[in-house]
Amino acid sequence: MRFLTAGSRALLVELETLQEVIQVHESLRLDRPAGCVDLVPAARTLLISFDPHHTTREALADDLTSRTVATHRPPQPRVVEIPVVYDGTDLAEVARLSELTAGEVVRRHSAARYTVAFCGFAPGFAYLSGLDPALHLPRRSVPRTRVEPGSVAIADQFTSVYPRASPGGWHLLGRTSAELWSIERQPPSLLTPGTQVCFVQVTS
Repeated sequence: MRFLTAGSRALLVELETLQEVIQVHESLRLDRPAGCVDLVPAARTLLISFDPHHTTREALADDLTSRTVATHRPPQPRVVEIPVVYDGTDLAEVARLSELTAGEVVRRHSAARYTVAFCGFAPGFAYLSGLDPALHLPRRSVPRTRVEPGSVAIADQFTSVYPRASPGGWHLLGRTSAELWSIERQPPSLLTPGTQVCFVQVTS
């Protein structure tokens, strides 16, 4: 664990793995230190913004160093089910690259329980960890200039859903009618860090 200054009101914590980020974020979310204003997880870092009138960067670093990071989930975690029609443009190609049938790709993708590790790229775009290792594939060599909203996709060790039309280089497995981002909702993002996600196969 490495601590870096990030302006006058934030501490950047560097960690070794994505799993450590998830665990530290969960620990701080459940037992937030005094003066902590916000938590922003990423693939290998966690940004902690704080109120300098109530705590210091050193106090936060000491708290993180001394605490035992929770490695378990709350008894009743928030779980979001997302219906998916698995008819994606890249489904056959993913099956070929992973040496599986298309049906087995669907089975493995929909069988996993995912955790929102962090958000980025676009409002509502959540990086979900927990993808079956057999489906770990690099991004497409040639990104698309437009990916339709609701597209369910995979890349590297993550799966996600495109919340709005945008360019993208992930492999498209299917589509969902779920609304990932809405300014009429609080919070606007359906998927927030720490949320658990299940994809449920539907026919239409």
